Amino acid sequence: VAIAYEPGQDHGTEPRAARWEPRGWREQLQRIREMRRSRDAPVDEMGVQKCYDSSAPPQVMRYQVLLALMLSSQTKDQVTSAAMQRLRRRGLSVDSVLQMDDDTLGQIIYPVGFWRSKVKYIKQTTAILKQKYGGDIPSTVEELVQLPGVGPKMAHLAMHIAWDSVAGIAVDTHVHRISNRLQWVKKETKNPEQTRVALEEWLPRELWKEINWLLVGFGQQTCLPVNPRCSQCLNQDICPAAKRP
Repeated sequence: VAIAYEPGQDHGTEPRAARWEPRGWREQLQRIREMRRSRDAPVDEMGVQKCYDSSAPPQVMRYQVLLALMLSSQTKDQVTSAAMQRLRRRGLSVDSVLQMDDDTLGQIIYPVGFWRSKVKYIKQTTAILKQKYGGDIPSTVEELVQLPGVGPKMAHLAMHIAWDSVAGIAVDTHVHRISNRLQWVKKETKNPEQTRVALEEWLPRELWKEINWLLVGFGQQTCLPVNPRCSQCLNQDICPAAKRP
């Protein structure tokens, strides 16, 4: 899938009113905020933003953020968090990972999804960070997605969390699914990267950072992949996909 890095900007003098936007999206968003007010979903308590050592030097903290993101792919937050805790107990840094053999790293991160592949990607990426970036992580989406095992969602979240920079919307399977259910995309999208591009075309930029954690937690608790809890959802009366009684 082709990756566009900086969409969502105003082009020329096109008036804002001429742009497509989903019907009733502001009300839907406000109701999701209300449902997420307690911030007690797995992503809130064990997501990547909770996995790194906030007291570590900035360069080490950023590396830990990237590593947590790499581990989190197709893995529950609880499993990622536990793996990060085990790594941090060994003093998680670029140098400590480079000094670790593959078997040891695999034993520590197991049972994250696709752990064998992630051992390889982590070692390759960490070596690149040491050689090319002085042990830090890149500060652009373009460079981040060139690293082995780092996709667009991870890159945008790394920009948000590690660099406090909003380069785009981080879209995972939850954001992708819910955006299609709410019809926040002009036409159905087939994958998260298509959804990201579609959302960035209309969603105000000041909401880009918020939308990921809002929808991920909403997807974990209410708008489930299978058997969504529509009866508990405040958007039941205005959601195109709602299963109404």
